[in-house]
Parts: sequence; C-alpha cells; structure tokens
Amino acid sequence: MENGLIQVVDDNKRNIKICREILEMADFRVVAAENGRMGLEMARSLSPDVILLDIMMPVMDGMEMLSRLRADTAIQHIPVLMLTARNTTEDVVRALNHGANDYLTKPFSEEELEARVNTLCRMKKAEDKIREQNEILEHKVLERTAELDATRLEIVRRLGMAAEYRDNETGNHIIRMSKMCMKLGQLYGLDKEHQELLLNASPMHDVGKISIPDAILLKTGKLTAEEWEIMTGHTVLGARLLDGHDSSLMRMARDIALTHHEKWNGSGYPAGLRGEEIPLEGRIVAIADVFDSLTSRRPYKDPYPFSVAFDIIEKERGKHFDPILADLFLQHRDEFEQIKRKNSDDFIETDSFELSERDKEACLLL
Repeated sequence: MENGLIQVVDDNKRNIKICREILEMADFRVVAAENGRMGLEMARSLSPDVILLDIMMPVMDGMEMLSRLRADTAIQHIPVLMLTARNTTEDVVRALNHGANDYLTKPFSEEELEARVNTLCRMKKAEDKIREQNEILEHKVLERTAELDATRLEIVRRLGMAAEYRDNETGNHIIRMSKMCMKLGQLYGLDKEHQELLLNASPMHDVGKISIPDAILLKTGKLTAEEWEIMTGHTVLGARLLDGHDSSLMRMARDIALTHHEKWNGSGYPAGLRGEEIPLEGRIVAIADVFDSLTSRRPYKDPYPFSVAFDIIEKERGKHFDPILADLFLQHRDEFEQIKRKNSDDFIETDSFELSERDKEACLLL
C-alpha cells in the first residue's frame, strides 16, 4: 500500500536517486524537479504529501520556492523538509522562518530520512482532516445562517403584511412597493447589497399601523385633528417596534418606518426633517409608497389613473419628494407601471377619478 507522494526538488541527480531509492523502499511514490520554478509548477499540479527541498539550485533556489509556496493558498499547506549540506544555525533559522517544517543536513541516514518523512506525512494527514472538518462545519454554519436569514425575512414580511391586512390590503401593496423601492435604488446607483436590504426592509414601513384603531384606519371620510394625530403616530410606534436590534436590516427598517412620511421641504412628520436630513431609504420609500397608494383602492378612495399619479409625483418634486429621486422615477415610469401591473390581483386601469377628501387635505394636486 502506497504511503504517499513525495516531491524531491534538487539539481543534483545523485541526491534525487538516493532519496528515490530510500523512499520507494518505504512504499512512497517519488517525483522530482531540478529547480524551484519546476518544483512550484509540479507542486501545483500534483499537490504532493511532502516536499524535500534543496537550498542551492539554479533558476530559482530553495528559499525563493519556499516563500512562493507559502504565499500560494492552493499549496501553502504542503509540509516542506529542507534537505541540504548547509548546516549552520543561521541556515536552519532562515529556512524555518521562511516556512520550512523540518531541516535535515546531508549526509543523512536512511532511517532518519524515512522517519522525518513519515512524521510530516502524519502531520499533513491530520491537518487535512482538520481542514476537511472545518469546511464541513463552515458549510453547516452557512446553511444554518441562510436558514435563519430566511426565517428572519419571512417574519419581517409577515409583520409588514399584518399591518396591510388591517388596512383592507392583501399584502400585495408591500410586495409592489418594496420592488419599486429596489428599482428606484438601482436607478439611483445603490450597490446590489444595499438594494437587497431596501427590498427586505421597506415592507415594514407601516408596521406601526398595527396599533391604530380600525375606526381611524378604515375611516372613509376626512379625519378629525385628533384622529390625524393618532394616525401620524404610526411612524414613531413602528420605529419603537423595530428598535433595539443591531442588524443592518432592522436598522434600515426602523429608519424607514420613522421617516417615510417626512417631506423634502420639511413639512412632513413626525420630526419635520428636510432635504438630506431624511435618510435616503426614507426618501425612496416615500415615492414608492405614495405612487402605489394613489393607484390602489383604499377605504377612503378609488384608484387614480397612472397619469394622475405621475402628475402628483411631478408636482410634489422638491416639495414632498427628493427631486433627484422623483426625476428618476418619472424618467422610468413604464418600469414602475409594469411592477404595479404584474403584482396586482385585481388591478383595473382607469382614466376617471375623484380626488378624495384625504388627498385634498394633504394638498395633493394643489
């Protein structure tokens, strides 16, 4: 039974012959290279169990090969036994500092060479086993992490949908709105990771509505001043529900819940933030949420035509909405219309509408 593959790197053919005879008698398979450059290429190709490496060689010496070997992640784990006539303390220390595992001076006995090679082979097998176990554990951790992430996202979606169901929605609103947010983030130039966070955090924008009484949330007419104050409180309540977690997803969700009703000109709520004081994510959600709400049926209104909704976005540019984001939205209106159509169960496009009391109150179209 073969004990392993040993690579000898030495420019002296006699030394190679001696090593081959000794090791083959001990049931090792032996390959050889005449210099460090050939030795590196062979190591990358064959991945031997142990390398016996001479120091003094043409083209590339043993020290340079050893340094390059240890810098190459594919082969840096291979044990190296320096095999040389240079036997000063300085030579030994230099070799060990370059990454050699052992050092044997010439001439050497058959027994000592075989014993050192056997020791390094056992060491490599143990390290390979540890590496294999680590890879298995890492894979399991990744699987478990992915499972936990999927569970967390599902909880997030269901939490967002719970608020929508109370508003006579099927949950499609948060699907459409989150996809619009992701699209607008992409158009703005956000990287893929940021877009994904926006997609998954935006469904919780109205989670605070869970605490709003049905008599207010489902009211078809104009809200009283007291009712309006309670309704606007859903932003702060939502932020409190989402606060206290340090994940980037929950931090973004909290900011969105708190700020998606702020306005570019400072007339929004709850804090009256203006311009870039409003987090970017809140400004993105503001446009997507308003557009989808305008083109959807609500207890207090019928859906508005796309043309009217786009007119409102344009008129509110620089007042309600970030002007750069509003321009991007309007320049790509066909893509947002498609998101609306593809993610609606009962969407009916209409050309007629009547401005609701709520929207009159919000000064839209004025």
